[in-house]
Amino acid sequence: MPVIVKAKDLTKKFGEFTAVNQISFSINEGECFGFLGPNGAGKTTTIRMIHCVSPKTEGELNVAGMAAHVDNREIKKQIGVIPQEINLDTDLTVYENLFLTATFFDIDKKTANQRIQNLLEFVELKAKLNKKIDELSTGMKRRLQIARALINQPKLIIADEPTTGLDPQARHLIWQRLRELKRQGTTLILTTQYMEEAEQLCDQIVVMYQGKIIKAGKPSVLIKEEIGSEVAEIEIDRSQDQKILSALQGVACNHERVGDILYLYCQDGHEILKRLVEMDLPKVLHRPASLEDLFLKLTGRGLVE
Repeated sequence: MPVIVKAKDLTKKFGEFTAVNQISFSINEGECFGFLGPNGAGKTTTIRMIHCVSPKTEGELNVAGMAAHVDNREIKKQIGVIPQEINLDTDLTVYENLFLTATFFDIDKKTANQRIQNLLEFVELKAKLNKKIDELSTGMKRRLQIARALINQPKLIIADEPTTGLDPQARHLIWQRLRELKRQGTTLILTTQYMEEAEQLCDQIVVMYQGKIIKAGKPSVLIKEEIGSEVAEIEIDRSQDQKILSALQGVACNHERVGDILYLYCQDGHEILKRLVEMDLPKVLHRPASLEDLFLKLTGRGLVE
């Protein structure tokens, strides 16, 4: 597939602080590409450079075949942004918010009105056309921001933690809309703190930590390579670890102790589960390995300030 975004040794510094440190990646047209990492990892800084609102310090960055820089209006015309914060104009109605955005792109009134009707139907807000923003729920505001990001019919959508603060129903509805956009051929760049969201939407991910990319690839492949297929969580005192691990000798698995939980990572959990049942341990959870397991293994389980 054609590449729509390509970075080589991309670097962003704020004085002496390096927020993004010589990262390289490429994003193909029509895929959903996820930037994952703890707070302060450099995710938002990276997408601000892609969106041409923050200048790079060093390296190369090309978007839609053009060099990305803050004065490149041609790139901005081809991008739609769903920001993390809700920044709708509360003095305007739903319709007026969308129409105002259309004027920024020099879209004529007739075309703008048609697009607004279609987009409000797409995000299930047609009945709210003349409502003020304060009359909308948080989920409705998030959906309106999706509609606003699509008003210029962009080739590339940047979604910066688009479901923050939403209940499960609203989150799943937004996932449906983002998947539909991908099916229509739109390229998506996603940053998120929800690992389930990344698993649901992303074709490729990079995991960032302290400004660097520490792992990149397809989520399912990375999970299998780094974690395995299955995980057993055993809530037990650490004094019992050696006894449990001795009982699992001969079974291929890795382990990790975190607080009061012993984690076992394996490709085939059948034999491990059989032996754990034989040991009659009080609190054992057996489940498929997830992207959250991968994320925590790569970035650590402690809080990053």
